[in-house]
Amino acid sequence: QVVESGGGSVQAGGSLRLSCAASGFSFKDYTIGWFRQAPGKEPEGVSCVDGYDGDAAYADSVKDRFAISIDNTKKTVYLQMNNLKPDDTAVYYCETSTRPWRLASTLSPANFGPWGQGTQVTVSS
Repeated sequence: QVVESGGGSVQAGGSLRLSCAASGFSFKDYTIGWFRQAPGKEPEGVSCVDGYDGDAAYADSVKDRFAISIDNTKKTVYLQMNNLKPDDTAVYYCETSTRPWRLASTLSPANFGPWGQGTQVTVSS
């Protein structure tokens, strides 16, 4: 089980840090991904990190603004979001995958699950 936290409301240009905490398992055996879903839109892959070696992948829409990191001692994955834009408004979900990195790094939601409660991020202009 993973638990997301850290969402909130910010103005455009602001920052937030999301956290994804693991309960009962180690991230080292998984790829951990952040996804988001805005109202009326399909889920979108944002970023993912290989829990074993720290390799990371990003969607083009967030590259150079978001940074994913993992702290295996705390069993927590972070998503630092900077220079937020109104288009970043969505519910953000943290999910895990056991697929090979070449598949998981495509950020296809089909390779991750199960979907949890998520955390709301709202960016106002």
